[in-house]
Amino acid sequence: VQLQASGGGLVQAGGSLRLSCVASGRTFGRYAMTWFRQAPGKEREFVGGVTRTGGGTFYADSVRGRFAISRDHAKNTMYLQMNSLKPEDTAVYYCAADPSVIASSQAVAAQYDYWGQGTLVTVSS
Repeated sequence: VQLQASGGGLVQAGGSLRLSCVASGRTFGRYAMTWFRQAPGKEREFVGGVTRTGGGTFYADSVRGRFAISRDHAKNTMYLQMNSLKPEDTAVYYCAADPSVIASSQAVAAQYDYWGQGTLVTVSS
């Protein structure tokens, strides 16, 4: 599968953005999908993920209550709605997918074989 992330940009603190991750192919429903981010000089970190069916979502503590993940199987797309953005949310955001990752490991970047190219989110104070 190939992943294409988009939707990043410059936003003021307190604002909102919605990122999209479009997957190629006809087997979208086989893949657990997750968002990670990497700030300058920092390691890639887990943001949140959605189960294969879309029935379950889970988030890092730093974004829970502000970010929401969803997936649209008709459009082969996963979304990340980001509200109440903070300067510390500034990072390159990556989507990842894998058909084999299990729920307990979905927050681990090394479990994913497929990655999008990243989209930059900059939050100004």
